[in-house]
Amino acid sequence: MTERWVYHLTQEEIPTHWYNLVADLPTPPPPPLNPATGQPFDDPTPLMRIFPEALVMQEVSTERWIEIPEPVRQIYALWRPTPLFRARRLEQALDTPAHIYFKFEGVSPAGSHKPNTAVPQAYYNKQQGIRRLATETGAGQWGSALAMACQLFGLECTVYMVRVSYEQKPFRKILMNTWGATVYPSPSEQTEYGRQILAQDPDCPGSLGIAISEALEDTLTHEDTRYALGSVLNHVLLHQTVIGQEAIKQMEMAGEEPDILVGCTGGGSNFAGLVFPFLRKKITEGKPYRIIAVEPASCPSLTKGEYRYDFGDTAGKTPLLKMHTLGHEFMPPRIHAGGLRYHGMAPLVSHALELGLIEARAYHQTQVFEAGVLFARTMGIVPAPEPTHAIKAVIDLALECRERGEKKVILFNLCGHGLLDLTAYDQYLSGALQD
Repeated sequence: MTERWVYHLTQEEIPTHWYNLVADLPTPPPPPLNPATGQPFDDPTPLMRIFPEALVMQEVSTERWIEIPEPVRQIYALWRPTPLFRARRLEQALDTPAHIYFKFEGVSPAGSHKPNTAVPQAYYNKQQGIRRLATETGAGQWGSALAMACQLFGLECTVYMVRVSYEQKPFRKILMNTWGATVYPSPSEQTEYGRQILAQDPDCPGSLGIAISEALEDTLTHEDTRYALGSVLNHVLLHQTVIGQEAIKQMEMAGEEPDILVGCTGGGSNFAGLVFPFLRKKITEGKPYRIIAVEPASCPSLTKGEYRYDFGDTAGKTPLLKMHTLGHEFMPPRIHAGGLRYHGMAPLVSHALELGLIEARAYHQTQVFEAGVLFARTMGIVPAPEPTHAIKAVIDLALECRERGEKKVILFNLCGHGLLDLTAYDQYLSGALQD
C-alpha cells in the first residue's frame, strides 16, 4: 500500500486541556438572561442547583484553556484519540479532485462523540457528591453516553427519551438499560409537565424541548439529583474540542490543511467540537477556512430561525439564551435524525454565524439518506442519520470542485455510526421514507 488512508495519534497525544472559544471571539457572546428579571445572570449561584459548581464555572469562563482532569483523560483513553480517515473511495466515486477527510467519533463505546462530555459531566457530579443525574435524549446517542459515564463513576441515571425516537430506535433504550439507566418515553407520566402534555395530546411525538423540561423538573424536585445536557451550552461544546485539537495534529500528519470544514448541527456540540479549534486559527492567524454547519430542512434553526432570546426548553424553565431559534414551542416533524430535532442552536454557534465566521445550509431527509448510503457503499461505514447531513454537503462541495477543476481539502466530522439506526435505512431503501 502506497496511499495512506488513516492517521492515528498515540494515547499520550490525547489533549490535556479543553479549548474555550469565548477567549478569542472578536466580540463577546450575549449573556444568558434571568427570565424573571430580563437581566443578565450576575451571580451564577442559582445554576448550581441544576449543575455542579465546576460545570457552572466552565459555563461562564473566559479562560482560553481549561485543564482536563486526569481521571477523565484515563477514561478518554478507552477510545481516544479517534482516527482521521482519508475518504479515497468516496473521492473516486465522485470523480473529484477534492481531498476528503473525516474524523470518526463512532469508535467510542457508545458509538458517537457524546462521551466526550458525558464523562467529565459525570466526573464533576461525582466529585460534588451527587447521587443521580437526569437528562433528555433525542435519538439516544446522548442518553447512551451518559448512561455509560454514570456507570463508570457509580451514579444513577434517568433518561427522558423523545417518544418518537423511543419508538423508532428500541435498541438505544436497550443499550441505556444495559449500562444501568432508567429510560422513560417523553412526554411521560413521571412528571407533572409530561402528564400535562399527554392530557393535551395523548399521541404527542415529543421533542427535545419537552424532554429537557421533564429532566429539569425531575432535577428540581430531587435534592440528590443534578441535570446533564448533551449539547447547546458552553461547557458541553468546550468538552467536545478534543475532536478538533486532535484533527489539527492529524491533518498535519497528512501534510494538508483543510480549505472547508463541515459538521451537522442540532444543538451544535459535534460541529463545535471539530471546528472551534480551527476557528481559533481563523480568528488569531487569519486562516481562510470556510466553515459550514448543516441542519435538517425540517428543523432549520440556523437557516430560517430568528436570532433572539428564547428558552432552551418547552416549559420555559431554563435561562433565556440568545440563539437562532424556531421558538421553544416548535414541534419538529418525526424525522429519523432525532439528535437534530431541536428548536434552537447553541449560543456560541449562533454568535459565530452572526459574526460571519461560519455559514449554514439545510437538506431534506431523503437527500441525506441518499448520501449516507453512498458513503456506506464506498467507505464501508454506516453513518448515523445526523452526520449524513454533513456527508450530503461534502458530496455537493466535492462535485462543485469537479465542475470547477478545484483541488480543495474538505474535512468533516463523522460524529456517530448508524448500526442502531438501521430501521431508518430500511425505510429509505424500501422507498417509505418521506421528506
